[in-house]
Amino acid sequence: MPTPGVSNPRPGGGSGPSLRIEIVSEATVEDWQFVHNRVIPGAPLAEYEVRERLGRNFLTVAYVGDDVVGCATVRAPDETGNVTVIARVLPEYRRRGYGEELFLDGMRLARSVGGTAIETVVLASNHDGLRFALEHGFAEVDRYLPPGDENPFITLRLRWL
Repeated sequence: MPTPGVSNPRPGGGSGPSLRIEIVSEATVEDWQFVHNRVIPGAPLAEYEVRERLGRNFLTVAYVGDDVVGCATVRAPDETGNVTVIARVLPEYRRRGYGEELFLDGMRLARSVGGTAIETVVLASNHDGLRFALEHGFAEVDRYLPPGDENPFITLRLRWL
């Protein structure tokens, strides 16, 4: 499985460029923010909000060469034991296996922190993200519509096997 800070070979032994997943640092906070705000334009985060999340979540950012292609968030177990893993990939880099690598990296971390189930959160308009979650065995458990917004966030859950 991918490890943050290590170049990972392409899934299936492909010959494309390797994905490099790094733990978010001072040098990469803006890259994580850039991906988040492109994938979730209706809920953009300011830099101080990303830094606040960095204090309570595990954040990673993914690169191919010097190009930022995605980011991920892993939240510690909540009061019910659910760990949240969210992988985001810029639209122009989707369907190349990068989301899979980010997801597997997040799952590795989620298993290490415990929990009874894994959840993810996807913006309803992100059809690629919803398809990815459903194809990986997640099922919808909740929808949340932020005040004044028209596009709900969908919470999906994957039970431990």
